[in-house]
Amino acid sequence: MHATIVGIEYFLPESTLTSEDLCATFPEWDVKKIEAKTGIRTRHVAADSECASDLAVAAARKMFESRICDSKDVDFLLCCTQSPDYLLPTTACLLQDRLGIPVSAGALDFNLGCSGFVYGLGLAEGLIASGQAKLIVLITADTYSKYIKRTDKACRTIFGDGAAATLISGRQGGTASMGPFIYGTDGRGGKNLIVPNSATRRSYVAANPGVEVGATYCEQPFLFMDGSQLFTFAVTTVPQSVKELLEKADMTVNDVDLFVFHQANAFILEETRRILQIPKEKFQLTLADSANTVSSTIPIALKHAEIEGRLPNGANVLVAGFGVGYSWAATIVRWVKTN
Repeated sequence: MHATIVGIEYFLPESTLTSEDLCATFPEWDVKKIEAKTGIRTRHVAADSECASDLAVAAARKMFESRICDSKDVDFLLCCTQSPDYLLPTTACLLQDRLGIPVSAGALDFNLGCSGFVYGLGLAEGLIASGQAKLIVLITADTYSKYIKRTDKACRTIFGDGAAATLISGRQGGTASMGPFIYGTDGRGGKNLIVPNSATRRSYVAANPGVEVGATYCEQPFLFMDGSQLFTFAVTTVPQSVKELLEKADMTVNDVDLFVFHQANAFILEETRRILQIPKEKFQLTLADSANTVSSTIPIALKHAEIEGRLPNGANVLVAGFGVGYSWAATIVRWVKTN
């Protein structure tokens, strides 16, 4: 049995934050400069009452309403989020109930950010190849806006909220539709993208005023990002990991029909493309109206690529995620058209 992507849907919150809105808050900024550097025009922001599970349910229901499958046929649910509704219970359990997925199905959360979608594909492949599941919904959902301080220009400019639901089915025989996979982890970079005063570490911070946790200290659980360090990490690690994957797959850049990387920002993506000498026509950019939605950027970009006609049947698609952790992962997806 091999795992195959058979459908993707996504959902973005109704409320938006445009570049013009940001410039009204930060008048020293220029709209054209923001959009030229980040590639982002609009960010979607979850309402106060909206949590990651709400976005996830909306994305998954779009998939089920498309009649690609029924929720009662799903036998495993994977949920990647770094903004769970609660510390416990796990968000995946809440989603199983709200989506009408059978109680016989497995469901689990995994806490990863921008590499999470590719890790999820790897988990799904393992579950299907080992016979533990036949039809998996991989949900990615994040609401980073709830961690961002209003005066944080950098983070508010880059991040948006959103969710995606990817349906992965087991298929008998033939060649594998995913793989090989490569993964990487460097926890030394954890301090460069962190919510330092949060979860159970928060009680220690509260008891030790002024202590540094990660790269900075803050009294509230706000996101901290060292943009320059993340840029250096991305433009060194991503090209290296892509080259390792191509070597492992016995392929070259010419053998790949489309490259879909985590949509961090246009500056990082363009520099990575330049280093790897990937032709522009083989490189997907989909962040102008959705921004950096963390774990959902790759499935959103894949959905847009499919709509744009860039994914013919049998296309070789190299997907790579990278970011918070530091964590990264990449694989080759062989696209299968199902309709």
